Amino acid sequence: MRREYITYKKDMPVNVYCANIMEYPVHWHNSIEILYVLKGKFYVTIDSDKYELIENDIEIVNIDEAHSIVSRDKNNMILVFHIDPNFFEKYYNDIQNMFFYTNITDDNGQKGEEYDELRTFLARVTCEAVQRQDNYDEAIEDILVKILYHLINNFHYLTSEREDLREKEEQLERYHRITKYIFNNYNDNITLQDIAEKEFLSTHYLSHEIKDTTGYSFTDLLNLTRVDEALKFLLDTDKTISEISEEVGFSHTRYFNKHFKIRFKCSPTQYRKKFKVNEEEFQKQKKITYFELKDSIEHITYYLEDYDRYNYEEKICKVTLNMSKEIGEFEKDFKDVINVGDAFELLIEDNKDILEMIQDEIGFKYARILNVFSQDMGIFPGSKFYNWNRARDVLEFLDTLGIGVLIVLDDDGFLQDEFIKALKSFLSYFNELDTVNFSEFKFQFVDKMKDEVVKQAKELLLEEYELAIDEEKFSYNDDINYIYDTAYMLPSVINSIVNKKSSTNVLRAFDVLDKQVNLTNEVFFGYPGLINDKGIKKPSYYAYFLMNKLGDILVAKENGYIVTKSDNEYQILLYSYHEDIDNLNLFDKFSKFRGSRNITEKKFSINIVGIPSAVRVTAYDINEKIGSSYNYWMDMGRPKRLSKEEKEILHKSSFPSIHFKSIKKSTIFNIQSKIQGYGAVLIIIRAVEGINK
Repeated sequence: MRREYITYKKDMPVNVYCANIMEYPVHWHNSIEILYVLKGKFYVTIDSDKYELIENDIEIVNIDEAHSIVSRDKNNMILVFHIDPNFFEKYYNDIQNMFFYTNITDDNGQKGEEYDELRTFLARVTCEAVQRQDNYDEAIEDILVKILYHLINNFHYLTSEREDLREKEEQLERYHRITKYIFNNYNDNITLQDIAEKEFLSTHYLSHEIKDTTGYSFTDLLNLTRVDEALKFLLDTDKTISEISEEVGFSHTRYFNKHFKIRFKCSPTQYRKKFKVNEEEFQKQKKITYFELKDSIEHITYYLEDYDRYNYEEKICKVTLNMSKEIGEFEKDFKDVINVGDAFELLIEDNKDILEMIQDEIGFKYARILNVFSQDMGIFPGSKFYNWNRARDVLEFLDTLGIGVLIVLDDDGFLQDEFIKALKSFLSYFNELDTVNFSEFKFQFVDKMKDEVVKQAKELLLEEYELAIDEEKFSYNDDINYIYDTAYMLPSVINSIVNKKSSTNVLRAFDVLDKQVNLTNEVFFGYPGLINDKGIKKPSYYAYFLMNKLGDILVAKENGYIVTKSDNEYQILLYSYHEDIDNLNLFDKFSKFRGSRNITEKKFSINIVGIPSAVRVTAYDINEKIGSSYNYWMDMGRPKRLSKEEKEILHKSSFPSIHFKSIKKSTIFNIQSKIQGYGAVLIIIRAVEGINK
């Protein structure tokens, strides 16, 4: 049978399962089904409408709606919820005639808070079903009631077409009665006049309102309902086409064939021949692999972080460290290069101040600068004379900071001979200049640069001037991504550095306001700078700040922490970790960054041996609640422009909290710490003499 009868455990009005679904052929059931995509891509067909679902999307399949699921992604994972409508009927007696729709067709259609709230409810139901703590059945029922009213208030089938009906309770109830009457009497010879008389409306007005509310005319809506119901008779019975036509209310088989073809692009006979199979074959067509439900938890943890019944005990990470052991050197190659951006930006005093602060607190070896040969820098293709004064100002400034220069060469806008001529002029000019360290200049080429030009430029740089070349080609990346501003970047950058990933290559020293064409504010606009245009440090800055405090000898390293040491000092850096932490394309998934929220804790219990004396402990703590300028800005109400007072507050707030503690000498030191949300904790243990308590 294509109609599946969902059974529920005693006193449990919902079934939840996690699965890999490659194919689930057309079926329908006596439940409300909610699909929640955890991984991969799915295609869901409901009646004749086909929808694409990607990670984090939600789709609702209403009672007895014929639907199928197909995926070409072998690694897909989906949560499926079957909710007993009889349970909902206790709280809303017309649930059998209620339909719920999600926005699955518009780009970013599921970014709203109502979708986040629904994901949170579904995550909590899953959590309760997995943990099965005391009173879990009562907890699930409470959540289901919240889901019911959340669906009615936010996913009502009528308000999905007419947003204005949300505030018009009387009209909403009227249109519900009308559509309910059509759905329950489609197999009779009902007319628009019948409904108009029941509602005391004119047929002209009613016709217009039905069209405006549902998107269909009365006749189209009636015929659409009939053919959708006919599909079930075709697949689940042996009735003839004529019998089915009469059963669903068509006056003649010819009309049935006509409207079925409009809806399904084939005749009823062709549809039956293609899809009707016996029960054994139907079961064979299902390609489903079931997972243990607990396997889904790691994909929905984000939506459980402020759920007080979520079992945090498993989140305690126990670590034992022997500080007398070493596993190698810790090379701080993350300090090799800082991306500055266009050379012109370093003619602006505010940007100079920012870079000077970065260099003072972190200390990079090289600054990568772009577009030295550009009109902004006073260099014009085809010119007979090149004025290098602006370039000189920039390069002399970098020299005063003690930072080397990595110049990215780009021949865009130049003819081949013109570019080589400009390069020769540049090299000749700075070779004779004694205010910059010319011999330490390094060069890099953009990936789109012409091979012949690169060849000539290399010959000039290497053979005539013996200058260094970075053989890795540079690729421009000016993507805007709002995740760059958030606390998510703190553990993401740390993880990328610790595990030598390349995702930090996109980061810049500072934001560039004047390059943004779609600004919504002047504070945080998704540019990959470590410091924003107002000179306010972002969480990504503190990733470098904390990493720079690590020692040169590596003691231990695992996902979520790194331990180093130096003379009489030991450093433990803890950070939030999950398998996608270095993926910077997750902002849609973490749309809750738009508002502050309660944040879960990950606890660490660290046992330390091999420290020969008493210690003084300094802990730097930064997370979404402490030290994240972005979250403070959110709490301010996301002002588009900052007042002087707001700017000062953000400057002061964007710094880690610092705690101090002295511990007397012991065989084993135990330090307990915690990370809140997306964050990091740096624990510096300084060995000292003379502390007895």
